[in-house]
Amino acid sequence: MVKVHSRCDLACDHCYVYRHADQSWRGRPVTMSPETFRLAAGRIAEHAAAHRLDRVHVVFHGGEPLLAGRERLRGFARELRRALGGVCDLDLRMQTNGLRLDDAFCAMLAEEGIVTGISLDGDRASNDRHRIRADGSGSHESAVRAIRRLGAPRYRSAFGGILCTVDVANDPVAVYRALAELGPPGIDFLLPHATWDRPPPRPRGGTDYADWLIAVHRRWTADGKPVRIRLFESITRLANGGTSLTEALGTGSSDLLVVETDGAVEQADWLKAVAHGAPETGFHVTRDSFDDAGGHPGVRAQRRGLDGLSAQCRACPVVAVCGGGLYGHRFRTPQEGNVRGDYDNPSVYCADLLELIRHVQAADSDAAVHGLPPAHFDELAAGHGGAEAINELDRAQRGLRRVLLAAAHRAAPRSAETAWEAILRLPPVALEAALDDPHLRVWALDVCETRKSDPGRPAEIALAAVARTGGTLGLGVPLRDGTLHLPGLGRLVVDADGGQRQEVTVSVEAGELRFEGRRLGALPVGMHWQPLRHIEADGLEVALEDTDPYRDRYRVAAAERLDDDGFRTWQRAFRAAWRIIRAEHPRYADGIAAGLRAVTPLAAPPDEVVAETSRHAFGAFGMALPPSAEELALLLVHEFQHVKLGALQDMYDLLAPGGGRHTVAWRSDARPLDAVLQGAYAHLAVADVWRTRALRTGLEAGTDDAAARADHWRIAVLDAIGTLTGAGTPTGVGERLLAGMRAAAEALAPPPS
Repeated sequence: MVKVHSRCDLACDHCYVYRHADQSWRGRPVTMSPETFRLAAGRIAEHAAAHRLDRVHVVFHGGEPLLAGRERLRGFARELRRALGGVCDLDLRMQTNGLRLDDAFCAMLAEEGIVTGISLDGDRASNDRHRIRADGSGSHESAVRAIRRLGAPRYRSAFGGILCTVDVANDPVAVYRALAELGPPGIDFLLPHATWDRPPPRPRGGTDYADWLIAVHRRWTADGKPVRIRLFESITRLANGGTSLTEALGTGSSDLLVVETDGAVEQADWLKAVAHGAPETGFHVTRDSFDDAGGHPGVRAQRRGLDGLSAQCRACPVVAVCGGGLYGHRFRTPQEGNVRGDYDNPSVYCADLLELIRHVQAADSDAAVHGLPPAHFDELAAGHGGAEAINELDRAQRGLRRVLLAAAHRAAPRSAETAWEAILRLPPVALEAALDDPHLRVWALDVCETRKSDPGRPAEIALAAVARTGGTLGLGVPLRDGTLHLPGLGRLVVDADGGQRQEVTVSVEAGELRFEGRRLGALPVGMHWQPLRHIEADGLEVALEDTDPYRDRYRVAAAERLDDDGFRTWQRAFRAAWRIIRAEHPRYADGIAAGLRAVTPLAAPPDEVVAETSRHAFGAFGMALPPSAEELALLLVHEFQHVKLGALQDMYDLLAPGGGRHTVAWRSDARPLDAVLQGAYAHLAVADVWRTRALRTGLEAGTDDAAARADHWRIAVLDAIGTLTGAGTPTGVGERLLAGMRAAAEALAPPPS
């Protein structure tokens, strides 16, 4: 941590630099000089070289680092990179209150790769309780403006997240929502700095801080964990044998040193809350190496792991996760002896940490198998499912894609390691964009099952994700039969007469795509860009996927790229079909609108109605365009039923193994029971659609083709449910699904004459 400026333009009353025991800031230079920074950068490079580090992490801090000035910070970043050139990589970050972040500052941060966190304590009332200016006015409006500016696509690559100090006087859910609504890549909740001498306020006298954080965790979990929260993720990682993302948890060795504006090398600066001079080491960048500073007794004491903890901590069942909490939070002035105090105590937040860790571990255990709220499961069991239920399925599928992406990385040949590294370094917002691709699972399973890798796919995934979220990246991409495909964006085609080109250099600069350095509007001769097109109707946009090489997973081959007339034909048909679904089948419309991502045109013979769903591409299916809008509406409803049930089968064991093969009304060949279930669920909606059409005509069953079809499929579904029940294979949750399907089918009986 490098203190580039030692004053601040806020007067926060919980600040450990200015409002706690250590007041050494008063005697330090206001701003670090270029010469002092050069010496600090040299010491960092010296240490990295001596220990053969792959990467060092440097944080520009204060006070308020923005007060050092834009160009001074730019110069510091470049000096640091110059010093580390050829030695190791640099992860450069900064923590700021954001008050001075204008567009020019944001542009500099993005250009220099300074990933920046902004401090904000929640909604206006919560934030302005503590984060105030010298005149007592609040900082909320300015901080939110800075977050929105830095979070804009052109600067997003420099946005590191939001830091929030917990105050139990604030509403935890209101604070969480205010932060999450700003769309940060992550949130870091910090317990206020306190010691046994100066304990934190506890208005209710119990585990106030655990209660506050547990309320946030419950809301965050119910929301589907839309943003990373470092404290909660660290608990989960440590409980599973991983490493912590925060120094406030875990038994890993402390690896933090601080360089003050005068060049003094100190321990972690939160020790300023303990006592005046508590962080001091006596070392300085002009004469001492970081190895020297690392040998200071205070630093060594923090690196003893379990041996450095109190007897009470070592006996605790969650010690491997808690790690005794933050070192400074253990301090208690001894009755006699060492003037620097005694850290051989549990954390002043001991009871809170125990309760919080137990809660998160229990919640993780409950979520080990992703489940649906009962109301949403029952909606789906009846054959429907609104937007919220489909969003639950989608969240589970995204989690599955994430796991398969990691599995594909483990299984892939090392030849594409550079591209995989780009995926691993994607910021959370870009990774989420990559997980949007409904065909990612298809590709990942190919890699896992065959141990072969489409060599260009990892690069395509990384580049597309960065392009869609406004970042910067450049990679060489091997061609695949003269093409490369960027998921969610489109396909580059290289003409056969374009020579022996095997690879194309693709770059993304502030979200703009370039091929061989050329923009899309000025591609080199022999290159043609085919954008992914979307068919839209009444606010619904669905990709008409005719470019993705992994779309071709159906028994009928995928059609080649549609010409403009073909696309317009699909557009007209889709609009007409969607009007029918919206008007006549609203119980299906909301779910389809929430979950349908892509439709792949299939190359079926003329006038043959073909539609298929791939189990591994949630939100997508393939079909040949039928002759009428009503037939297309029926196909869309029918195929999306397969999408929903496939996702349910990924979440639950609905049928026990075995059960033989059985005949059904919709196939001439005998089918295994899982296929019987799939068909019954899809045809439940088919019966519903025909019944609606029959009622629309006002005719009784048996006197109209629609009514006859409705009854035919209703009876076929009930027969299939009887087959599934009679085979004795439904699990408990499968029985609940079949009960919902049976009730829905019986409700489709023709009205009495």
